[in-house]
Parts: sequence; C-alpha cells; structure tokens
Amino acid sequence: MSDNDTTKSSSLQGLYLTLAPVALVSGIYFLIFLVLRRSQRRWYAPRTYLGSLQESQRTPALPTGFFNWFTSFWRLPDVYALQHQSLDAYLFLRFLRMTVILTFVGCCITWPVLFPVNATGGAGETQLDILSYSNVDSSTFKKRYRYFAHLFISWIYFGFVMYLIFRECVFYINLRQAFLLSPFYAQRLSSRTVLFTSVPVALRDERRIRKVFGSAVRNVWIKRETKELDEHVEDRDKAAFRLEKAETKLIKNANKQRLKALKKGSGGSGGGGAANEVEVKANPAPGEGESGGLAARWLPRKKRPTHRTGLLGLIGKKVDSIDWCRAEIERLTPLINKEQAAYREGKPEPGPAVFVEFRTQAQAENAYQTLAHHEGLHMNRYIGITPSEVIWSSLDIPWWQLVIRRYAVLAFIAALIVFWAAPVAVVGVISNVNYLETISFLTWLQKIPDIIMGFVTGLLPSVALSILMSLVPVVMRLCAKLAGEPSNSRVELFTQNAYFVFQVVQVFLVTTMTSSASAVGKQIASHPGSVTTVLASNLPKSSNFYMSYFIVQGLTIASGVISQVVGFFVFTLMYKYLTGTPRGLFQKWANLSAISWGSTLPVYTNITVIAITYSCISPLVLGWACLGMSLFYFAWRYNVLFVTDTQIDTRGLIYPRALKQLMTGVYLAEICMIGLFGASVAPIQLALQVVFLVFTVLFHFSLNAALNPLLYNMPQSLLAEEEARQQRYDIEAAPVAPAGSAAAAAPTTKAGLPQNGPSGTASDAIEPAPAGAVLSKNSTAGSDTVAGTASNSPAMQTEKVGGAPVGLTGATSPPPPARGNILLRFLKPWVYANYESMRALIPPHANEVDFQTMYTPNVEQNAYLPPSATSEPPLLWIPEDLAGISKQEVAHTSRVIDITDVGCTLDEKNTLVWDHNAARPPIWKEEVLY
Repeated sequence: MSDNDTTKSSSLQGLYLTLAPVALVSGIYFLIFLVLRRSQRRWYAPRTYLGSLQESQRTPALPTGFFNWFTSFWRLPDVYALQHQSLDAYLFLRFLRMTVILTFVGCCITWPVLFPVNATGGAGETQLDILSYSNVDSSTFKKRYRYFAHLFISWIYFGFVMYLIFRECVFYINLRQAFLLSPFYAQRLSSRTVLFTSVPVALRDERRIRKVFGSAVRNVWIKRETKELDEHVEDRDKAAFRLEKAETKLIKNANKQRLKALKKGSGGSGGGGAANEVEVKANPAPGEGESGGLAARWLPRKKRPTHRTGLLGLIGKKVDSIDWCRAEIERLTPLINKEQAAYREGKPEPGPAVFVEFRTQAQAENAYQTLAHHEGLHMNRYIGITPSEVIWSSLDIPWWQLVIRRYAVLAFIAALIVFWAAPVAVVGVISNVNYLETISFLTWLQKIPDIIMGFVTGLLPSVALSILMSLVPVVMRLCAKLAGEPSNSRVELFTQNAYFVFQVVQVFLVTTMTSSASAVGKQIASHPGSVTTVLASNLPKSSNFYMSYFIVQGLTIASGVISQVVGFFVFTLMYKYLTGTPRGLFQKWANLSAISWGSTLPVYTNITVIAITYSCISPLVLGWACLGMSLFYFAWRYNVLFVTDTQIDTRGLIYPRALKQLMTGVYLAEICMIGLFGASVAPIQLALQVVFLVFTVLFHFSLNAALNPLLYNMPQSLLAEEEARQQRYDIEAAPVAPAGSAAAAAPTTKAGLPQNGPSGTASDAIEPAPAGAVLSKNSTAGSDTVAGTASNSPAMQTEKVGGAPVGLTGATSPPPPARGNILLRFLKPWVYANYESMRALIPPHANEVDFQTMYTPNVEQNAYLPPSATSEPPLLWIPEDLAGISKQEVAHTSRVIDITDVGCTLDEKNTLVWDHNAARPPIWKEEVLY
C-alpha cells in the first residue's frame, strides 16, 4: 500500500508469523510422539494389550517403526471403533471426516470461480485481502455484476451443505436403529428400562405402576430417601480407603527400616536376614497388642501413620490412623446394614423417580413413546440410561423446581455469555489493532515493525481466545447438573448445546464484530456517508483472524492430542511418585482416558460453522479449515482407536445435534451475504439471496418434521421386523421332531422349549441369535396395557407360510442393493445406507456376550437401586512384604473389613510391584453391561 494509505493490511505477516512458531512447536510434538510411541506402549497404545480390556475391545497392534505403522493405521477402518468401542466414538470420527469433506468440496466449488473474480475486482486491496469479497469494486453498476458469481456459488455450496446434513441424518437414523436393535444392545437392561421422573405421589407405589403398564413390567425400582445412608456409606468408604493408605504406609516404612538394618548387617533382634523372619500367627490371640507386633520391631509407635479428625485433617484430635479407621468401620458397618435392610423393605419415603424394567425392548419403547400421565410436566421419560451414569441427587427434585432451575440456569448462561464478551472483545480488537493507528492517541502503532505487528495480530489473540474458551465447559456441566439433568449422558448433551452457543457467540460473532469495528470505526467517523462501502470492504477482513485461529487450533491442538506430551509426563510422575497404594497403581494403569463429548464436539462444529460462513466471503478460510480439520481427524482417529475409552454413552445422540448445529453456519453465511449485497448496493443479488434464505428455512423445517421423530425413537415397524426375524431364526434352529408327535405340533424355540405366547410367538428365547436379532429374557408376548408387545398390534402381525413367519422382514427394509458407484451412494443414502445395510456393521462379537449369565438374580434385583443401598465395604488391598507385617495386618484388619495382600509386593528398593500384564488384581471386578 502507498504511504498515504490510512490503514495497511498485515494479513500475510500475521499468517506466516503465526504459522512459523506454531509449525515448529507442532513438529516437536509430533517428533516426541514418534519417539515415545515405540517404547511407551501403555500411554500411546493401551487398547492393543491392556489386561483390563476384553479381547473384543482391543485394537490390533501397529508396527513399532518410526513410519512403517502409518499404512497399517490408515487401513484400519473407522467402523472398527463402532464394533470394538462405542457408537459415540465411531460417530465422532465420522463427524470429523464429514467436516473435512465439507470444507474440501467447498474449496473445489469456490476457489476456481471466486479467486479470479475477487483478485481482479479492482478495489485495491493487498496481501490476503485481495482474494476476498472486499477487493470487488462496487463503485459502478457494471462492476457490481461480479457479485452474481458470489450469489450463485453460494447457492451451490450451501445447497451441498444442506444435502450433506440431510444425508448424514438418514445414515445416522439407520445406523442407530440397527445398532440399538442388535442383540448387543437390545438384550441390555438399560434398553428395557425406562426412567420416569416427576412421578405424582399417587403413582409412587409398585402395585400402581404395574397396574398402569400391566404384565409387560418385570421390575420396578422406586427411588427413596437415602440422605443419611449416603452420608454413612461415604464416611465408611473414606475410613476404609484411609485405612488402606495407612496400612500401606506402615508396611512400607517398616520395610524401609528393615532394609536399612539388613544393609548394615544387623537384621534386628535376631541378627539374621530374610531367612530368619518371624513366623506370623494367622489368628492372633485375643488381647495381643495390635499396635505393636512385627511392625514395632522396625518402627516405633510414634512413627505410625496418624491424622487429625477435624476439618480437612488440619485441626482436631490427633489419632492413630489404623486404630481409628478400624473403630470407625466397625461402628458404621452394622448401622449401614440396618439402613440398607430398611431401604429394601420400602420404609424410607418414596421420591419422584421410578425405574421400570420391561420384559422386552419393544415394550419398553412403547412405554417410552406413550404419554403416561394426564398432568403436564409429570412422568418425564428417559430410556437407555445405565445405573452408573445416573445422577441420583437430580432424581429427588420435584417438577416445579425443575422448571425454576431450568430457567435460572438458562438466565445464568445468557448473563455469562454477555459478560464473557468483554475479554473476548479485547481479543477481537487486538487482532485488528493495526487498523487503529490513525487514531490520534494511537499513532505510535505506526512505529511498530511489521514482524511484531504480525505476531500481535496473528498468534497472540488466537492463543488468548483458546485459553479463554477452555474454562467454559466446566461451568456448563455444573449448570446442567443444577438444572436437574438425570444422567451424565444428558449432562454431556446439555453441555454440547450450551457450549456450542457460547462458541458461536464468543469465538465467532463477538470476535468478528469487534475486529471489524476496530477496522472501520475511524473511517466511518471521518466519512459517515460512506458507511455501506466501508462495511462491505472491511467485514471480510475479519476472516484473517480466523485463518490464524485455524492454524493454532489445527496444528498445536491436533499435535497435542496425538502426542499427549503433558498428559504423558503427568501420568508418569503420578504413577511412579505420587501413587502410594496398590489400588492407586491399578486404577492409574488400567483406567483409560475418556473423551468429553460435550466440550470436544462444539469446538469442531464451530470451526466448521465459521468456515461455512466465510466460504463465499473469503474462500481462503476454507483451505485452512480443511487443513485444520484433517489434522484433527488424524489425531483423534489415532486416539479413539488406540488410546481412549468411552465412559459416557449417549447412544449416538451427539451426532444429530452436531449436524443440526451446522445449519447455524448456513444461516449466518446467508445473512452475511444479504448484508454485504445491501452494503454494496446490489439489489438484484440481495433479493435473490433473500429467496434462497426462505428456501433454507423451509428446508430446515421440513427436515426437522420428517426426521426428528426418527432421531430419538425406535420405530415399531423395525421392532416387529426384528421379532419376525427372531421367530424365523428360532424355527430354523429348532430340532426336527418325529412326525405326529406333540413336539412337532407345537412351535418351539431355539432351545427346544415350547413357545408360550399367543399365536405361538416366540417370547422366551434363551440363546443368542445372529446379529440383528432381538432377544429378551423371561419375555411375555402380549399385554393389555399401553406397553404391550409390538407384535400384538394388528399392523405388526406376521403370517406363517410354510412353517416360517413371513411379513415385515424384507418388506419394511429391503435387502441391501449391489454396491453402486460413489456418486449413487452419496445421492441415495436411503438405498445404499438403509437399515439392512447398517445391520452388516453390527459388532461381530455381539453373540459372544451371554446376558443370561451376566444378569444374575442379585445383579438384576439391585441394578437400579441407589449405590448406597447396595454398597458393600470395599476390599482393601495392601502390598506383601518379606517381614510378614502385611500378613499380620491382614489378620488384624480382617476382623472389621475384608483385606488382602495378594498380587502386590515390595521389591528390594521398597517399591510397589504388581503384574501389569494380567491386570486382574483382587479388587478387579468384571464389567456388567447394563
């Protein structure tokens, strides 16, 4: 630009001054990953071998070379995550891959047309601004014809985005239905259990619940008051784990002194070494001093573990930790047992939440989709919630409090967004601070070198914005729990919505407006009549900040995700030096890190929304967004397949929410285009863009009306189809009886048992069926209530032709067609990604899970009771030592609580040692798939 220009662009300097340091840091991170991946298998490939994982959950190991692993990694399909981890994990990867395709296709559509149009626009812009909308001269009517290119390209690209959203919704619906109707999910207790909240007082009774839902009900769990029981269980567990730490500390300290004595050649009073250790009494005599014993030979009493009983262990009486904890456990255990027995007898006051288990998945879905009560805001329904993810405190909230809490939380989030705008606005101003140098008291900005100015406007605000936004998800999750969400999966879905709104408003709208305002404020003040021209030329320039933002996000965060440098050093430090008990070692080693869907997905959704919004205003943004999303996809793909685990399962509901949120980008883009056409005095283009906006609204409403019911519910047609498929499988698998016998006259199940449902329907199959078949335990075919079996409906009945049931199977979902070309598969998801096609993706190990054995009577009876109502004292785990101190402590402590020293020992360096590979220590419990 000339010297007399009032402002100058530093977009190019900002870009490469952001790219250079970020690329350097990212390269170092990736190099660390390549080096450590070869030796630190626990941290960089735990899913390939960890003993706490079942064989069906593991991933094939990759070659250990520096680069030869990449081919094997890339050949492993994304669907592997679906079959060996969770539906959420697979859909997360699919969303990232979809955004890469969306931005790449955007480059292919916009760049060949809009780059030449913008570059030759004649408005006199320089550096990167020459490729944006702002470089098109709108001073004459003839020159404004160039805006038709932006108009029609926006129609093509936005149309592609909307169709892609529609296609992915269709794919998701069919995949989710096939997955949840497979035996792996259909037989789970959570798939047959419905949670009702805000239950009226009159219905807080098992008999009345059974009267409402009839014979379809199998079990009923009414949430009752457990405040005192919760406190007592918490106190007992705290005392138990304090005792475990104290016992371990005592053994380690005594063993340390013993090793020192042995090293000096004096093995204590006996003067011998390890061979002269004292034999331990398995059952010490009554009155034998528990405070002394073998530990006293090496450690005086004053050095035994102690603590204070007051607040935070800082005040109060100082006591011997082992003696005090034993006494506390001994006091609380009978009290807890008495309160648990009272809970099972139904004595505590019933609360407003009821879990109802139905005999079949179809019956549970019927109840879930049926209006259960005549009063508003009562009997809210949730399905698919596992016991471990229930937020029990939320179940006690009455309906009127839920309403107040919801609005209070929404008001708080709105206020937080408003007040959070201040620091974010500062970031936006900094990103365009070079445009403020003409203001009288800021003329000193002209003296700053271009390199420093590029750093200040590029890298600095991008990093600051990332730090600011990292603090929000924690607050959003707390808000979700205060609002009364009943499960952790619902909390994640709430956080996903709230954090996305926060991201769009703060990272996009506030930053865009403030950066644009800082660029045009002085010019509008000097020439008020040129406001439209100034806005049209400067609004696209705010995209320069997002190019730097995408570089920072794509390179540093993606490299940080895959290298996990900080996490690796924290893990190593805590595992080796800050974990003092065998339990701590096992938990740190065996528990995999998990992805928090509610705080992870909105970041990438917002990046895509920004890319869509600027796609026809500053098309270069699409290229950097494509690069960033590709790096994210690569990094998260490795982590999902080899590192992380799914702890919170939303049953795929994160995906449609993210897809719908992409429509925000389409709306913002069209509104921005309308505003720019108006500012550029292009009435024809403005009118046509308004027409397309109306079309977009109609498309969106039609999409929601058609697909919303299918996104969250299981259709009765498919439930009946799976029943028919199950009947056919049972008949084909049944043994052939001699002609004329009674067995030949009666239909049988796969196990050879007579069917007991009406019309001979199979209702008690007890062996797993092939993938896609729905089984139920102790199911009944038929109900005279709202939760009756789907097959009892006349529309769902099947006919028997030639001894096999024929009907909905093959009629509702036709067989998958021959594999078409890529264009046909993209254009016709309802044909090439239909329900039958998705059934082929069912986990191959689904039939290996024996739910009949897994759901023992005790497991099923206690499944949806509050944890405190079924909690048992934990098994304490301490290390074994050569002096026999651990044996004596086990003998003493086992009088009040179970304890063992099996599976972990102290080595010659007094370090805890246990078998990493087996990962089946005494405290390990087999996972129950609820």
